Amino acid sequence: MTGKENITPTEQKQQAEAEQQAQQEEHAHSAQETPADEQLEEGTSELSMEELEAQLQEAQEKAEEYYQRYLRAQADFDNFRKRTRKEKEDLQKYAALPVIEQLLPVLDNFERALAAGQSTQDAESLMKGVEMVFKQVQQVLTEQGLEEIEAVGKPFDPHVHEAVMQVESEDHDSGIVVEELQKGYKLKDKVIRPAMVKVSQ
Repeated sequence: MTGKENITPTEQKQQAEAEQQAQQEEHAHSAQETPADEQLEEGTSELSMEELEAQLQEAQEKAEEYYQRYLRAQADFDNFRKRTRKEKEDLQKYAALPVIEQLLPVLDNFERALAAGQSTQDAESLMKGVEMVFKQVQQVLTEQGLEEIEAVGKPFDPHVHEAVMQVESEDHDSGIVVEELQKGYKLKDKVIRPAMVKVSQ
């Protein structure tokens, strides 16, 4: 007979009761440990939430700072654009100001010459006055870059000359400007009016 067959019913009952009691104690022990574990997990969760809230707050503050910087930069750019537009408008509006300022004394001299011509019969003095004013005008325009286009005696150049007539000439070869009917002018390198000329055949 085995050892199990030698156990009496009473002993089997006691053994079963002991196993059942051990299971109950183990279950009770597990139940007592659960609240502590949950509290530990909750503490860890709460700590993580605080960190996340702090990071979120920092991110929001940085976003607000960057937004304010953007607004200031936008305002500065708008002011710069308005100022530049106004400066450009003023430049276009008053572009002739330096020339006009130089021509004002010329205008004064013209008025003096006209007044002198009405009060005197001396034509020579009047001519000298007009000649003086003419030279003054030439000087102002020359200082601004105005140049006369050379014409008489020069080969005809369609870029700077405008031929209105061809004439026979024993003194000139063909294609030479023999007479200037109206002066031509350049402003620096730009032709603003070609010289009106007669050209030899």
